[in-house]
Amino acid sequence: MHSVKSVEEQSLLLSKLDEQLSAAIELRHELHRNPSLSGEEGPTADRIIAALDVSDFETVADTGRIVRIGPKTGPSIAIRAELDALPVHEKTGSPFASTNGGMHACGHDVHMAGAVALAKAAMTVDLPVALVFIFQPREESYPSGARDIMESGLLDAHDVRAVLGVHVHPDVPVGSVTTGAGVVNAASDEFRIVVEGAGGHSAYPHKSTDPIVTMAQIVSSVQTIVSRKIDPMNPVVVSFGSVHAGQAANVIPAVASASGSIRSSTSEDRLTIARELERTVRLVAEANYCTGTVEITQGEPVLSNDPELVGLVDPALHAQGLDVVEPMRSCGSDDFSFYSDVYPGLMMFLGTRTPALRPDLTLHSADFLPDDESVEAVAKVLAAAYGALLPLVH
Repeated sequence: MHSVKSVEEQSLLLSKLDEQLSAAIELRHELHRNPSLSGEEGPTADRIIAALDVSDFETVADTGRIVRIGPKTGPSIAIRAELDALPVHEKTGSPFASTNGGMHACGHDVHMAGAVALAKAAMTVDLPVALVFIFQPREESYPSGARDIMESGLLDAHDVRAVLGVHVHPDVPVGSVTTGAGVVNAASDEFRIVVEGAGGHSAYPHKSTDPIVTMAQIVSSVQTIVSRKIDPMNPVVVSFGSVHAGQAANVIPAVASASGSIRSSTSEDRLTIARELERTVRLVAEANYCTGTVEITQGEPVLSNDPELVGLVDPALHAQGLDVVEPMRSCGSDDFSFYSDVYPGLMMFLGTRTPALRPDLTLHSADFLPDDESVEAVAKVLAAAYGALLPLVH
């Protein structure tokens, strides 16, 4: 066994990665060909454990797995990789395309394969600080796998000092990576509104209390929460995704419903939007002689990168020949934030955009397929970040 004692010696771990890449790419193809949807990740988790060839692991959040490599006690650095796929019918035409109605359209197959490559390499060296690999279920759906893992207390038992994640992204040029201190992803919540009135014949609207007109006013009025109640320097989005009412053209229904999502970049704005949404629905409904209620389902908190971690990791990424570009901040969300809300966390976005890639291609697209070189890039970004954080932890 070799010894990794300092940031300078992380090159040993990086050199060991090269021996794992061929098998990691084969694993990526297998995982992509056989995706598991959220909550059904058992086969994928089993395949990861088989690839690692370990018997000492923990099951968490039903279908998740935690694997510790290195010292059995003492502090650790955690790495998150997502297990789940999306209910998307793949259209890539790849030789390893999925045919089961699911698809790794968000790059999770690449993240898993890169993490496995790093884990296998870490097994061949004497790590000064343990690596804890979190193979997490249900990143793409509720209830969040990350929240369940945090509530399990298992990470506290591993004395986690920092959590790392990397996500491939088509909005970042290939060969580049973004970090950025502070908020990089928004908090995400969902809402459902129900307006109840009194139905009737469409020819006699004066004898009914129309929930459709009321809902239309609510949809319009809610937009002023963003424009008039929130500091315009803070990114916020309130979007309606569905509005439903009635079944017949000549019947005014008794009930209308709508649902949507809220994205916010501060905890204060998150509370303000929830409060103002409830107030707007209630008052607009009352003004139209209806009743209106709102149910809000809390999702992920704001994802903020720890400034100290960014300061340590950026030079290490540069040293790997990566171009650390302007931070990618968006109103997207990721339940990695449940980890970074408690531990110092760093989410990095790895570029997959090439000149040949369609400019309109996005995550969750049926055509999204990062190249195999992304597996190596994910592994090396994580390895470099681990080495950079050793002085902080060890």
